[in-house]
Amino acid sequence: MSRPEDADKTETKADKSGAGRAAESPGREAGSLGREEEAARRILHVDMDAFYASIEQRDFPGKYAGEPIAVGGDPPKGVVKAASYEARPYGVHSAQPAVEADRQCPGLIFVPPRMEVYQEESRRIREILHRYTDIIEPLSLDEAYLDVTEPKKGPPSGTLIARRIREEIYEETGLTASAGVGPSKFVAKVASDRDKPDGLTVIRPEEQLDFIAGLPVGDFHGIGPVTEEKMQEIGIESGADLQETSEKTLRRRFGKRGGHFKRLAIGEDDRPVQPDRESKSVGAERTFSGDVADPEEMLSRLEPIAERVAGRLGSAGPEGTPVRGRTVTLKLKSHDHDVSTRQTTLRRAVRSKEDLMRLAERLLSQPHPPEEPVRLLGLSVSSLTGRKEGGKQLELDFDQA
Repeated sequence: MSRPEDADKTETKADKSGAGRAAESPGREAGSLGREEEAARRILHVDMDAFYASIEQRDFPGKYAGEPIAVGGDPPKGVVKAASYEARPYGVHSAQPAVEADRQCPGLIFVPPRMEVYQEESRRIREILHRYTDIIEPLSLDEAYLDVTEPKKGPPSGTLIARRIREEIYEETGLTASAGVGPSKFVAKVASDRDKPDGLTVIRPEEQLDFIAGLPVGDFHGIGPVTEEKMQEIGIESGADLQETSEKTLRRRFGKRGGHFKRLAIGEDDRPVQPDRESKSVGAERTFSGDVADPEEMLSRLEPIAERVAGRLGSAGPEGTPVRGRTVTLKLKSHDHDVSTRQTTLRRAVRSKEDLMRLAERLLSQPHPPEEPVRLLGLSVSSLTGRKEGGKQLELDFDQA
C-alpha cells in the first residue's frame, strides 16, 4: 500500500526538530554518536491517529472516508468515544455528549463502536512494535512506549526506527500513527502530539530543556485544569517558569507532586518503560473543565470512561489477553479536591461496558446521589482474573489522540 501524496510532510516537519538531520547522517546515528547522546536512552511514544474513527473510515470508505464521523452513541443520550479529524475543527472530541457534538458539527455521522475490531487491530500493531524491541509498555489500545536504546534490529537510532515503524503500520493496516522520540517518557509522549496526524517529532538530549521550557504547564504529566489554574495564579504558565521556580516553593504549594513537576521541568525523568506489566486494577478517569452537579449528567460523563475501562480490560493480561474483575470502584472528586470512593464486590467478574455502566449507576445512586458537584469522575476494576498474580495499578487518563 502506497503512502498518501502528503507523506513527505513528516520529513519536512521533522527537520524542524532535528529529525531530518538525523536521517541524512545514518552513519552518525549508527556508530558515531556524541558522548552525551550515546549515554541517553532512546524512548519512543507511538500514538495511533484517531484510532477508532480511522478504522471505520478505512473499512467503509464509501460511507465515511473524508467525512466528519463520531464513534459512539447517537443523540440525545449518547457520548462521543472518538472523532475523525474532519470533525475536530468543529470542536467534536471524545467524552463529549453526542447532542452537543451534533449541534456543533452539521452533517456529523455517528458510527456504533466495534470494540472487537479495534482490539484485533491493536494486537496487529503490537506485533509490529515487537519486531524492534520487547521493551514495550502499552498505555491503551492505541498508544505505547518503546525503549529502543538497544533495538532487536536496525541501527540504534530512535529516529530511523520510529520512521520504519510508522511505515510498516501504514503498509500493513492502512492506518497512520504519530510518534515522538526523546530521552525520556515525558518528552517522547509530549513530542508525539506535536505533529498530528501522521507526524514524527524528535527531541535530542541536548534539545530537551529548551523543548520543555516552551511547553504550557497544561502539557505536563499530572497537571490537570485545576492544578494549571492554581499555577497560573502564582505566575507559572510554562515549562520555563517551572524551571525557574524552586522545588521548595512547588512542594509547599502542591505537595509531593510539586517535586515531580520540578524534576520533569529540568529533564529528570528516569521512569523505565515497563514491558508486559501486570495490573492489580485497570481504570480510567477524567477531569472536567467545570463542575458537574446533575446525577444524570454524571452518568452520561461516565459512559466513555466505562468504554475506555472495558477496552483496557480486553487487553490488560499477559500478551494482550483479556481480563475481568470482581471489584468495581467509582471515584468522585469535588472542585476543592475532596475525594470519595464507592465500591462494590461481585460474585461474578465483569468486563463489558454494559456491566460497568450498570454498576456505575448503582454506585452513583447508593446510598444517595452526590451532594456536591464533582470535577472528576473515575472508574476502576480490581480483583482481576485471567492474569498472573502480582503487578501494579494502572490508571489511565482519557486521551485526545
